[in-house]
Amino acid sequence: MTSPFLRIGTRGSPLALWQARAVRAALASAHEVDEGAIEIVTIKTSGDQVKDRPLADLGGKGLFTKEIEEALQGNRVDIAVHSAKDVPTFLPDGLMLAGCLPRADVRDVLIAPEYRTLAALPEGAVIGTASVRRSALLKHLRPDLKTVLLRGNVETRLRKVESGEFQATLLALAGLTRLGLASHATEIFETETMLPACGQGAVAIEIRADDETARGRVEAIDHRETSLALVAERAMLAVLDGSCKTPIAGHAVHYTSGSLHLRGLVIAPDGSEVWNIKAEGAASDAEKIGRAAGEDLLGRVPSGILTEGPR
Repeated sequence: MTSPFLRIGTRGSPLALWQARAVRAALASAHEVDEGAIEIVTIKTSGDQVKDRPLADLGGKGLFTKEIEEALQGNRVDIAVHSAKDVPTFLPDGLMLAGCLPRADVRDVLIAPEYRTLAALPEGAVIGTASVRRSALLKHLRPDLKTVLLRGNVETRLRKVESGEFQATLLALAGLTRLGLASHATEIFETETMLPACGQGAVAIEIRADDETARGRVEAIDHRETSLALVAERAMLAVLDGSCKTPIAGHAVHYTSGSLHLRGLVIAPDGSEVWNIKAEGAASDAEKIGRAAGEDLLGRVPSGILTEGPR
């Protein structure tokens, strides 16, 4: 039996499978092999199994990557495909991010079938979200709103809002678009209003650091501009030791001129205070730019905000 060209490890949600198939298609095209020669291995993660508690209470966003990374370390898959925003700030020893697909729209959207916009939501409206960043930014914009836990895949969240269980939710436009569900968005927030999560809209590919074959194959499809933006955002997170417990946002843009601009923020969980940073420089210094932005924020944000997370 012929060995597969590559084995892709992924979660089994509709969005995760879309991402894995997009990577498979790109690899097949770049290396002129049949897509059938690239195997997709579906792996159930801890984050998929427990849906009634916040990720922060369960150990953080690594719960969406842990089992896939274990399969990668155990040589049961050759590459792992993740939503970049779900990848922990610090990777397990021996693993590395080797590339990204071109980034999709990074903006967040509101889904409020009855009210349509954030401004039109009634006082005290209940918003379902699993994101401490979105919750804090919502409270900053509308302190009267109530946010409650809403986890599950995109389709589950849409269904719960449309059934009236929640009056609204927020989701990433990228995921909705990839699933053909963008028409459900009732308001799109510009990044100046709601800065996205670090890595939002990007599909990241993880490999074993010593696997030169996989590295070469992935590098052939790497969208360098997206990867450098991700380097800056993750470098900022690393300084802040960002996790699911702290509301942190960041978005870097790589311009054709070769420059890179990064915006970042830390926000108090109750939305009462926001600390912003803007930084720029040569894209080749992406990690340096991100680290400098993180250090600046670290010097201004009260330590309790970064260590305690939401109550």
